Amino acid sequence: MVPRYLVNFDLSDLDKIETDFLVIGSGIAGLFSALNLAEKGEVTLLTKEEPKDCNTEYAQGGIAAVISEDDTPELHYRDTLDAGDGLCNPYAVKILVNEGSQRIKELFELGVDFDREGDKVALTKEGAHSCRRILHAGGDATGTEIRSSLFEKVLNKSQIKVENGIFVIDLLTEDDRCHGALAYDNQQGEYVAYLAKAVVLATGGAGQLYQETSNPEVATGDGIALAYRAGVEVMDLEFVQFHPTTLQLNGIPNFLISEAVRGEGAVLRDQSGDRFMPKYHELAELAPRDVVARAIYQEMEKNNIGYVYLDVTGLETEFIKRRFPTIYQTCLERGINITKDFIPVSPAAHYFMGGIKTNTNGETNLLGLFACGETASLGVHGANRLASNSLLDGLVYGKRVAKKAIEYMIDLKLDFKKLKINNNNQQLIDKPLSAVKEKLQLLMMENVGIIRNKNGLNQTMNEIKELINYLNIDIEDIRYIEVQNLINLAYLVVKASLIRKESRGAHYREDYPETKQKWQKHIVLQKDKEWEGLNLEFK
Repeated sequence: MVPRYLVNFDLSDLDKIETDFLVIGSGIAGLFSALNLAEKGEVTLLTKEEPKDCNTEYAQGGIAAVISEDDTPELHYRDTLDAGDGLCNPYAVKILVNEGSQRIKELFELGVDFDREGDKVALTKEGAHSCRRILHAGGDATGTEIRSSLFEKVLNKSQIKVENGIFVIDLLTEDDRCHGALAYDNQQGEYVAYLAKAVVLATGGAGQLYQETSNPEVATGDGIALAYRAGVEVMDLEFVQFHPTTLQLNGIPNFLISEAVRGEGAVLRDQSGDRFMPKYHELAELAPRDVVARAIYQEMEKNNIGYVYLDVTGLETEFIKRRFPTIYQTCLERGINITKDFIPVSPAAHYFMGGIKTNTNGETNLLGLFACGETASLGVHGANRLASNSLLDGLVYGKRVAKKAIEYMIDLKLDFKKLKINNNNQQLIDKPLSAVKEKLQLLMMENVGIIRNKNGLNQTMNEIKELINYLNIDIEDIRYIEVQNLINLAYLVVKASLIRKESRGAHYREDYPETKQKWQKHIVLQKDKEWEGLNLEFK
């Protein structure tokens, strides 16, 4: 059903660019791995749009790490496991919380300007954290500050070449080894082959799989889809985190309202103005994200309306403007003064706990291919990611990927001139797929969202199997390869959701509402193979 390559090509006919390390993606994981790889070789970093077009740029709340005297790695470890609802890889979490503090020090050294209170770093609290451990920058512009600081350092490294407007289509493989990537150069209007000794996928998430998302338009799951087509194992794709609070206004894309707003004291209210979270969880607004998202969903269903309210008016006006300047200004531009007005909010697709299966060094089952950040899955977030652990994940595992890729490259000798890779199986059709994308997003939102059931999943799978036919055509308009990747990914998400007959973390099935011990394992999918269940800890 799913083809090996999406387009027709012959490697011998293409322009070829050789490099030591090929990094795909310009978010925190891609940038940090590139900086570390540059110490030992030539790095080519590709991004399909502009470098700022990534999920990191939109991260508001902050980055979690143990830097306070009142905090310990053991507390952060326990909080992460609790939020992960029994499916975290304990070894991976230990690495995250123990190496995180050193990575934060490196961000300081790289010039990241975190907010301060006097002479100390300012810390906030978010859902399911037992103490204040979230560093932030620019109030609610943490991702922007980190990405821009890292990118400035990348640009100053002569060993790193950044190429914008390069759409990576598929991995180039031969003899069970990754040799690089087939890409399309939007500026030149032609295919090009990037050949590398080691390839790092840091392509981010896939929020665009859903009609309502906090993610930018570039978040189409390209890395997961192209890895799967190359025979790479993917894991935990049934776990899609919906952020509980995004601005909900008709005709306007969802805008993230950071969890840190609730961490500073904002509360959720129903249509009557009554606070409702205390009846759902003892931590109320600071319960794990899956709990809060489901509670909001149920309140919306009960009142037959598409939003609830987030009430920030109990906080001081000047504090709101200083701590959340982006949120304040964005809402104001849309007619909402959050110092006086309730904010209409609803959940939206936000983060993929699943992705390309790796070990704790970022290695995949394909020799020469590594992955890190949101596109990777090693069990560090379990069934539900703890707030503000995503940026830390990109740092910690971006560093580990670089170290392992450097070790892998030592004494490695590859003769790219001997490669003979081609594909001539696709039928060339000039067909727009914009309507297909809208249909897919609506299907996923209705049937594979916050609450799922067998009937809805089966209906969606039947329709997706029809859409998979679109993977077997070579489309002239390169933009629609994103839609093909979304179709590919939707198939995997629905397949995993049907397999897991329980409710756990972000995967809630109303026909199987209980969490079951026998499902305390990871679901691994691989092209042309049946699924595999992996125990909690794996190499």
